[in-house]
Amino acid sequence: MSLWEYIQADIESATGVTAGLDQHGSVGGGCINQAARIRYGDTSYFVKLNSASGHDMFAAEAQGLGELSRCKALKIPAPVCVGSDNQSAWLVMEDLALGGHGSAVALGEGLASMHRITRDRYGWDIDNTIGSTLQENAWADNWIDFWRERRLGFQLELAGRHGAGSGLMSKGELLLEEFPALFDGHIPEASLLHGDLWSGNQAYTVTGEPAIYDPAVYYGDREADIAMTELFGGFGRDFYNAYNNAWPMDTGYAVRTTLYNLYHILNHYNMFGGGYGSQAQRMIESLLSELR
Repeated sequence: MSLWEYIQADIESATGVTAGLDQHGSVGGGCINQAARIRYGDTSYFVKLNSASGHDMFAAEAQGLGELSRCKALKIPAPVCVGSDNQSAWLVMEDLALGGHGSAVALGEGLASMHRITRDRYGWDIDNTIGSTLQENAWADNWIDFWRERRLGFQLELAGRHGAGSGLMSKGELLLEEFPALFDGHIPEASLLHGDLWSGNQAYTVTGEPAIYDPAVYYGDREADIAMTELFGGFGRDFYNAYNNAWPMDTGYAVRTTLYNLYHILNHYNMFGGGYGSQAQRMIESLLSELR
């Protein structure tokens, strides 16, 4: 059987609908996966493709989409099926028909609504990935411990394996010891987080609904999601005003933004190398200066 025959059989098994897979065309899938839009009978689906080793990554993403669907204020693509053969893995999901224009106010209010979904601990039921990097989500009762061990500490260890300079590593170790002072009584709720919320993972449907996708889900400080919206830009003033009107940011967020985005810059260094290492070191130095 060909790849598309396997996918067709998987969709049939998941939906109970027997139909032909009439067409498939490649679309932009980012730097990690390939992607295609297919027509199965009368229904359009979006398919993400990777090597067979990507099966667990896609299974975790599908579970993450299911978790995000607890929020009814944002449009989340429903996963249909995850599968693999000897060469490829795939995730088939609802095609959201993106490309419309919508309200940044609705997006901000919707994200605040999603962050109101909470657990009593930090983490998630399973590990997943941030880009192509493992993201450890084992539950923790203390947010600072979680961020130290599962996020910054994990990425710094990877950076050391990838040949990061002594300056980055030594200052990073110092930050791991001292960053708790940045919280100064801030004990965040364990909010449902998208986990990788840059502008490329948000859009509007053709009917104007705000949509988010490609998550790296876990439960943690909502500031981590908001911080990432600022990392690469693309979210305007109306979005931030709407979010803050729905749930104002806490004192100290402006400094913790750098702490939370350091995780993503370290991850970019671990995936792509280059200037991300020096950027991470500058961020660490900035955070350490706040602690002096």
